[in-house]
Amino acid sequence: MASLVEDLLNILETEKTTYDQLYDLAESERQYIIDRKLQELETTVAKEQGLGSELKNLENLRLRALRSMAIVLGKDGQDLTVSQIIDLLGNQPEEQSKLRSAKDALVQSATRMQMMNQQNQVLLSQAMELVDFDLTLFRSLHQAPETANYNRSAYSTGDILPSGGFDAKQ
Repeated sequence: MASLVEDLLNILETEKTTYDQLYDLAESERQYIIDRKLQELETTVAKEQGLGSELKNLENLRLRALRSMAIVLGKDGQDLTVSQIIDLLGNQPEEQSKLRSAKDALVQSATRMQMMNQQNQVLLSQAMELVDFDLTLFRSLHQAPETANYNRSAYSTGDILPSGGFDAKQ
């Protein structure tokens, strides 16, 4: 059982380290969004995807370790969580405290990462709105307003003023 607890501790610590690396990338990503450095942003996103795959693999390892612990503890067929394992290790206070601190550190790192992702999402949304505004403004510079000319049916003819603005000739 002690080796299973050690394996789980190693997995949790590796997950925390990976979340910390992901957080560092997200911080640099935020700066790249602000500075509009698209090449660097693209590179950072590729690195984030690699770390995301690594986190998925670590999650699978964690679930496998938890299943093994459930079998050893006689809880076969149940999907136990780390918190439940901590509760079941009541007679082993040393392992229990190590697991609790590893779990708390992982939860803290994941929460911090989630908040950074939300901030980056807001920044990206604002950047997209700004790009849309710039495009609309750019398009409107090349369009002249419609005239107020109407046909016999009282519909606008849709005539557009010449590109030079108002026509001074009469």
